[in-house]
Amino acid sequence: MIYVIRHGQTDLNKERKFQGRMGLPLNEYGIEQAETLRNQLQDLKFDLVFSSPQERAVQTVEIVTGLKAVTDERLDVFDLGEADRLQINEVRMAGPLPDSTVYKGVEKPNKFVKRVFNFMKDLENQYGRKKELNIIISGHRCTTGCIGAYFEGIPSDGNILKFSSDTGNYKIFTFK
Repeated sequence: MIYVIRHGQTDLNKERKFQGRMGLPLNEYGIEQAETLRNQLQDLKFDLVFSSPQERAVQTVEIVTGLKAVTDERLDVFDLGEADRLQINEVRMAGPLPDSTVYKGVEKPNKFVKRVFNFMKDLENQYGRKKELNIIISGHRCTTGCIGAYFEGIPSDGNILKFSSDTGNYKIFTFK
């Protein structure tokens, strides 16, 4: 089973600001969310623990599992460029993303999907036949949504975010 968790709340989540690579660690409520998730999953033994390199994602999965996470750059949050830390309702958008013609450094969506899918393909190639393994992956709204799209397919509207869970929550997937 693949358990895909979204990190707990940070102050930037609470303030409704974009949070990319200049994100913050978990706030008190985010720690409580991770502890609640730990209690929900306490009967599971996790064989593999992966995370985005962002502190908030690492904190969440290490609280949940009590194990050290293996970080992978391919699971890093979508790079928001100059839109990072800006108030969400004040950012000029191009669909679900900050407009890359306005904000420098915004990652190209296809590049983002390719790197997350690359991680998932490597994981599936290495562990996909081992059905008895419990794998947990900690990430962000974008990465957890992208992992969901790996299993469910990219929606016709391109909005992979609908596959993500709320902060401090999880979804379960299995390799086919």
